[in-house]
Amino acid sequence: MEKQVRKQITLYSDGSSLGNPGPGGYGGILEYNGKRKEFSGSNIHTTNNRMELQGVIEGLKLLKVPCDVEVISDSSYVVKAINEWLTGWVRKNFAKVKNVDMWKEYLEAASIHNVKGTWVRGHNGHPENERCDALARDEAERIKATL
Repeated sequence: MEKQVRKQITLYSDGSSLGNPGPGGYGGILEYNGKRKEFSGSNIHTTNNRMELQGVIEGLKLLKVPCDVEVISDSSYVVKAINEWLTGWVRKNFAKVKNVDMWKEYLEAASIHNVKGTWVRGHNGHPENERCDALARDEAERIKATL
């Protein structure tokens, strides 16, 4: 039987909240084979960490087949959770973990993929990270303006 070759996807993601909690937004870019797709969204009352994670979740949901996904984020919370903490959290049934609802949603969205996180320093001139930051901030400002 031939081994199925998975698509190699890069998922750049960022989140923002104006106040913590406050109005927030997320932005992301999916890259595959030289093609890019941008996405973004907002939440009226949220935290920065929740928006960082929401960007990753929404990006994974856009993928229709099992993929190898590298998540590139300036959130050490998201990257460390994906790479190091999540297995233990699940084993301990998320005892004393914040944002359990979202981590369960992440696990569902990630279930068919191989996901690994890569941390990049925020606001450091990384073009895709800067673009995701702008998308997230624009969404947060947009939702704030409706309040």
